[in-house]
Amino acid sequence: MVSPGFRPIKQEKISTKIVEQIKSLIIKGDLKPGDALPPERELISLLNVSRPSLREALNTLATMGFLEITQRHRTVVKSLAAGSMTEPLHRLLKEDIQTVFELIEVRKGIETWNAYHAAKRATAADIASLQKSIETMRIKIEQEMSVVEADANFHLAIAEATHNKIQTHLMFSIYDILKESLGKYLERIKMSDIYDQHCKVVDAIKKRDPDLAAVRMREHLDYVKSRVKELASQDMELT
Repeated sequence: MVSPGFRPIKQEKISTKIVEQIKSLIIKGDLKPGDALPPERELISLLNVSRPSLREALNTLATMGFLEITQRHRTVVKSLAAGSMTEPLHRLLKEDIQTVFELIEVRKGIETWNAYHAAKRATAADIASLQKSIETMRIKIEQEMSVVEADANFHLAIAEATHNKIQTHLMFSIYDILKESLGKYLERIKMSDIYDQHCKVVDAIKKRDPDLAAVRMREHLDYVKSRVKELASQDMELT
């Protein structure tokens, strides 16, 4: 009798199953870059696994580049666009201000696309997230607090509203780089102007007007670029 093609059943390690489950959540976009995984004890309970199996899985995912263990011992989802692409850029941006403007140009192309597609695809939850983001910025401005983080969260929320996980990961990596190079300038820009521009972008997304959303985003980023150029020029004159 000819064998019908039976194959041995493969026994998978528990840690391998954990890896596949977490990796699947990242690939589907349920876990986004920067998201923190629950604490170890909670994960053990949720997954019904042992501590050694969980730690082995998390170490494997970190080695694969999906996760990162922070200095605070939190496990966060890492941008899939990070690594060999971003590390040299970090060094270039520290050495050459012109590279910052080139990155802003790239950012403008990506973010106008984001705004356009967010206006077409944003869910009610996405719009609520955007409104919460600009409200957080408004409060921080009133309290004279730094809004660099709130600004980044706003732009990342728009990327998430495109429901394109590649865009979300790209934006996370870009903002991780920009925070270092642009943060010192953003603190010196009139943030009430930035807030007003953000509101106009959100309004266009709420109206489901992709073209207007893209225009509003382009206007906003052109303004930021022009102000950063002015401030960088002033700094060079002082040196």
